[in-house]
Amino acid sequence: MIVLKTTQDKLLAVLQSVSGIVERRHTLPVLANVLLRKNGDQIQLTTSDLEIQIRTTAELGGDEGSFATTVGARKLIDILRTMPADQVVSLETNQSKLTLKGGKSKFTLQSLPAEDFPLVQEAPSFGPAFSVPQRTLKGLLDQVAFAMAVHDIRYYLNGILFVAEGKGLSLVATDGHRLAFSSATLENEVPKQEVILPRKTVIELQRLLSDATVPDDAQAPLIEMRFASNQARFSFGGMEFVTKLVEGKFPDYNRVIPRNHKNSVTLGRAPLLACLQRTAILTSDKFKGVRLNIEPGTLRVAANNAEQEEAVDELDIDYGGDQIEIGFNVTYLIDALSNMNQEMVKLELQDSNSSALLTLPDNANFKYVVMPMRI
Repeated sequence: MIVLKTTQDKLLAVLQSVSGIVERRHTLPVLANVLLRKNGDQIQLTTSDLEIQIRTTAELGGDEGSFATTVGARKLIDILRTMPADQVVSLETNQSKLTLKGGKSKFTLQSLPAEDFPLVQEAPSFGPAFSVPQRTLKGLLDQVAFAMAVHDIRYYLNGILFVAEGKGLSLVATDGHRLAFSSATLENEVPKQEVILPRKTVIELQRLLSDATVPDDAQAPLIEMRFASNQARFSFGGMEFVTKLVEGKFPDYNRVIPRNHKNSVTLGRAPLLACLQRTAILTSDKFKGVRLNIEPGTLRVAANNAEQEEAVDELDIDYGGDQIEIGFNVTYLIDALSNMNQEMVKLELQDSNSSALLTLPDNANFKYVVMPMRI
């Protein structure tokens, strides 16, 4: 039976859309595979890592009929990548193997039975569905994802807090040293829901969501979200994405975000980023600290290392507040500035021992808090 027959670019795009979560090495060999389920002229592709499951349906030609099997996802993608984009490829079944043909090339691949593929058990009841444009959610994720913890023992920090309430959707990430907050307005009111999405889910959503702009009269591509007590389900662009949630209590982010700092300076994002990147060259791998000296008219950034080398850079600023010397992990500042696209940023400070607040002028929807370092 010819399971599918289509062009290389079409098959590759569909496979790549579901294969981001597939691990090359897994305790269950079948989880390295993609589940192919043929029904009539449609084929459903499913991948899973036991915590996240991604499914999409496509029309990829081939014989009509019912058929199901699993085949190595990465191997199939690696082979397809070596073929021309417009080449017609076919996948045929032959007992416990699948044969991929394209031009004069032929690859015989081992398959595993579809019934061995462990599907994620979906929660019995989800909360009400609500939708936002894909571009909006991708923008929110991009603004906070870099502040997520990586392998933190406080497992609830290894992800992003989603808060939907009324007409607002807020996303928060923190690793204990810095915190990023971003929010957007929803078209319809939703009942209050708070969930923590795991890190791997966040990275996959960033990869899959479209941030394309649309003409005024066109409908922006939407993503529909539904949350259960231990699961979230996203539907967008013909894809269904189910993920486990992180259990635990996220820190009260409202207490972390400082209010009413008496000193503030507004300056160009690009010049500040370039200045920090230059200075960071002379920090060491173990110690990423830089000193910021802020005084009327001047911002001075300095760093030194164990080899007695030193970097000093200055920016002219419009500032008339207190003189403050404060240390930061330069990576935390660079991460935040690199993930913005606005021209100007606002830096608010209290003194050399209090956390700093980075915001966008005339935009209350983004806040970034970073703890100072002793230098």
